[in-house]
Amino acid sequence: MSRHDHDRDPKKREICVVLCTCPPAEAERLAGLLVEKGLAACVNVVPGLTSVYRWEGKVCRDPESLLVIKCPRRGVEVLTEALVEAHPYDVPEVIALKVKDGNRAYLDWVVASCSGGGGG
Repeated sequence: MSRHDHDRDPKKREICVVLCTCPPAEAERLAGLLVEKGLAACVNVVPGLTSVYRWEGKVCRDPESLLVIKCPRRGVEVLTEALVEAHPYDVPEVIALKVKDGNRAYLDWVVASCSGGGGG
């Protein structure tokens, strides 16, 4: 396989969207950490959420922000470890969704932008 063929390999462009909720005051810190470490190409911070969940037998309602994180699929494990370590919650939500298709140039950019998570 030539280098040119290797670059066209769709497996090289596999990315995930990772969702993570966090306290609003922590959202930009966590987003910046992931991008600075090369674990994410882009993190969107969506403010103004209310999460309703059960924790330690009680129903809780808390204001949160949602991080929408784009990273190479093969970097999700390292990204998850970094989030769990840096996150203020005991059990942070970190859910990875595989991207099936999209703008090829964008998918390539996500992979190329991530040095710490198995990307380019």
